[in-house]
Amino acid sequence: MQERSSVAELAEVLRAEVNRYSPGEKLPSSRALVERFRASPVTVSRAVAQLAAEGLVVTRPGSGAFRAQPRTQARPPADTSWQEVSLNGDGGPEVVPRTVDASGLLVTLTPPPTGVVEFNGGYLHSALQPERALAAALARAGRRPGAWSRPPTDGLTELRAWFAQQIGPALTAADVLITAGGQSALATALRALAQPGAPVLVESPTYPGMLAAARAAGLRPVPVPMDTDGVRPELLAAAFRATGARVLVCQPLFQNPTGTVLADGRRAEVVRIAREAGAFVVEDDFARNLVHDDAGPLPAALAADDPDGVVVHVCSLTKATSPSFRVGALAARGPVLERLRAIQVVDSFFVPRPLQEAALELVGSPAWGRHLRSVSAELRSRRTAMVAALRRELPGLALPHIPAGGGYLWLRLPDSGAGADEAAMVAAALRAGVAIAPGRPYFSAEPPSPNVRLSFVAAAGPAEITEGVRRLSTAWEGVLDTPADRVRP
Repeated sequence: MQERSSVAELAEVLRAEVNRYSPGEKLPSSRALVERFRASPVTVSRAVAQLAAEGLVVTRPGSGAFRAQPRTQARPPADTSWQEVSLNGDGGPEVVPRTVDASGLLVTLTPPPTGVVEFNGGYLHSALQPERALAAALARAGRRPGAWSRPPTDGLTELRAWFAQQIGPALTAADVLITAGGQSALATALRALAQPGAPVLVESPTYPGMLAAARAAGLRPVPVPMDTDGVRPELLAAAFRATGARVLVCQPLFQNPTGTVLADGRRAEVVRIAREAGAFVVEDDFARNLVHDDAGPLPAALAADDPDGVVVHVCSLTKATSPSFRVGALAARGPVLERLRAIQVVDSFFVPRPLQEAALELVGSPAWGRHLRSVSAELRSRRTAMVAALRRELPGLALPHIPAGGGYLWLRLPDSGAGADEAAMVAAALRAGVAIAPGRPYFSAEPPSPNVRLSFVAAAGPAEITEGVRRLSTAWEGVLDTPADRVRP
């Protein structure tokens, strides 16, 4: 019997038996099902995963499978008809050249020379990466039946169901596409949602990789200022009116580079403003797995409660694992999902199946939870070390916000009026043995002040972070050509 038919037949039998159990009651263990049906563990696992994707059971790693709670009363039919106007409207009278400037990305992707402390990196240091768990997941994935065959173009159903569950209970596997990491998903979303020459609203400051992808697609990024509570709704509404934009790209959770979280009172308002403008919100939820262990409860994703399909959600496993583990997801509802699917197929066909199988193995193992807890504690320790060192060594540099998630601190330099201090600081820091990221690439227009971004995820640990900040203090003294205490407030 073929594996696929075995899974389908077993799923059909289990589907008929689920009603024998009360909501929340545990189903027989995988071992019991293997013995009862004389099926392989892989067949049983995939049959149970199929029922989980259908919302009939809930799986809990290490505990087993349980009958799902009855679905609440269905919501009124969602209205996604507005998307037809947004997807097919005129994008503007001028076509913007599709220039590609990757300099802001290369700053964070290029390893510094040996001996230089890496405060410019965007990925976990190798000591934080789950290398053993990844190796074990890849080994198990490679032995799965059909692991090297062609996957579905949308991605493996079980993996899409897992991502949907992480994003919010209102989504299903049918709303999700598997992508080759977050950057690929962002590029696909931008090309799908806006025509060349169209404006796209962005937070200011924001992630340079998104700005590069937007410009490569011929789009015109238009900045919307932020404060410590995230993007400012009144300026967002004004920007939609002034530009006619049909897309907003935002990072509501631990925004890059500022680390801010979109305030509870603004979350629904941002979606409402976009909906009234007939626009999409691209939610880049890159840092949800990089929460620090002293943070409070996290807000749900904007996409978790979005029946009208305003939000296109982007997330990824890459930031919390390894830069080479490029597995992510796009979630959307309505006609836009077909456009996203078509662009992804044209660009890449599909994400390699072994990577998808390895992702399933990883997130379904006890090692995944242990890894996230370890990273959460380590990031808090590194952030604390960097903040303490900055306050001790460089008290004259403003630190507007101390994040409870992500891996960066955003420093504001004294305003020289011309922004020259920013470039001088970056160059002097490298001469002193520490690599930092200039703030200019994070702005789509003229920056209001000179800034630098310091990463604490890529350094070896608190001791190296402390040494890096000491070197940074030496560099700043050189920029000012005066003792460090001359810049104290």
